[in-house]
Amino acid sequence: MTVMSSVPGDQLQEKLRALPSVDALLGHPSITPLLDDYPRGEVLDVVRAVLDDRRSALRAGHAKGVDIAGLALEIRQRLYQRARPNLKRVINATGIVLHTNLGRAPLAPEAVAAIAEIAAGYCNLELDLESGRRGSRYDHLRELLRELCAAEDGLVVNNNAAATYLVLNTFAAGREVIISRGQLVEIGGSYRLPEIMAAASCRMVEVGTTNRTRLSDFERAINSQTALLLRVHTSNYRVVGFTESVPLKELVTLARRYNLLMVDDLGSGLLTQDLPRTPAAPGEKSEHDLHLADEPSVRESLASGADLALFSGDKLLGGPQAGVIVGRADLIGAIRRNPLTRAVRPDKLALAALEATLRLYRDPATVVRRVPVLRALARSERELHAAAERICARFREVLPQAEARVMADHSEAGGGSLAAVPFPTWVVEARLTGVPAEAAAAALRRRDVPVVCRIRDERLVFDPRTLDEDEAEQIVAALADVARELTSSTPPLSGASAEATNDPDVSG
Repeated sequence: MTVMSSVPGDQLQEKLRALPSVDALLGHPSITPLLDDYPRGEVLDVVRAVLDDRRSALRAGHAKGVDIAGLALEIRQRLYQRARPNLKRVINATGIVLHTNLGRAPLAPEAVAAIAEIAAGYCNLELDLESGRRGSRYDHLRELLRELCAAEDGLVVNNNAAATYLVLNTFAAGREVIISRGQLVEIGGSYRLPEIMAAASCRMVEVGTTNRTRLSDFERAINSQTALLLRVHTSNYRVVGFTESVPLKELVTLARRYNLLMVDDLGSGLLTQDLPRTPAAPGEKSEHDLHLADEPSVRESLASGADLALFSGDKLLGGPQAGVIVGRADLIGAIRRNPLTRAVRPDKLALAALEATLRLYRDPATVVRRVPVLRALARSERELHAAAERICARFREVLPQAEARVMADHSEAGGGSLAAVPFPTWVVEARLTGVPAEAAAAALRRRDVPVVCRIRDERLVFDPRTLDEDEAEQIVAALADVARELTSSTPPLSGASAEATNDPDVSG
């Protein structure tokens, strides 16, 4: 495609000839030091790309002239952007504890240490150290899962969608699966249960209505083609009002009567409801009191007689992304033999982090304090109010021209967990004078360590539930830099605001 120039021919040619050569730019005092920090080939690629873009801009009439210093600055900016990782740590100030877009569960220090230990070298992923023969990666967590879930056996795959698919494909391919119409869930990322069933080659039979399903609805649908009854926990929504559902124990009894399997897809992954109030650790300001409403647990499911229970590792369990299947040993064995299981197997890092997380549950008296997700959900209103007051005071100190106030609010569990369960909190609402909230929020997300917050009524909203004290201080510094950046007539070079703090991590 030919680009028509809006610049007279002689002027255009003059401007094009004025562009420096590649060698001239490489010799520019602003560019030469970059050759010490970046591979020469990468610098050459960026220099050529910048020159090509400037030629295109000149031909289109979008550039007035040639500024070598400006070209050099653009080259530096592009190299800086190319060197930055796409996946980076983010400060979560939204108050959404299991924020799917932000990676769901932050890991306990023990899990982080386990990943570092295994990632740094070789490990016995599939080696039996006793015999010296090939082992199985699935054996590493079997005993822990048996112990903590009171299960005969357990299997870990890469997420709960894979767990659901494997169970359906292994035991119901070519046959029927009965499920309540009110449990046909859809979660983020275009996961729809009817489509998973179709992909697993089974036929879905939905019974009851959206809000009311009775045991008789299930029984009438059973026939010679029925393979299993499926209960799916609607962890990311609630149907309230004129409702009726069938207790798991009644479904188990019905399944036994007709020699069917009873599968319980719990999704959100609460291991046990037995998570007591725990005293504060040294240096902490309050006790931890976790309110889980009527969230079903894995131990409860198996105790009620479910043949298999499925759940996520990176939700209320507080571990890495994983799907866990626990229950009858013969059924777990059949799933292991399914050729598709290999396609969704977990890697060594996920297994290491999950094992370290599960071990924390051996001490129920302290697990709420040690698993970050549970600790965040258990933070008291008094503790959160004090944290919000400290953040607000720092805002007022560092940004006296800004408006800041502490307000009562509610946090969310998020991640398809504890839907409609409010977690009372206190937040800081801030407004920068003359700066639209959307612009300020976008600038915070562009930091070397991005800050993600909420917006309400043209104010930035910061919830301390998902912040530690160091992150709270980083937010104050980041917002101060953003205020300078957005009220300055000459916006700084990308990354310059981080340099102004003498510590890139303070950029938030």
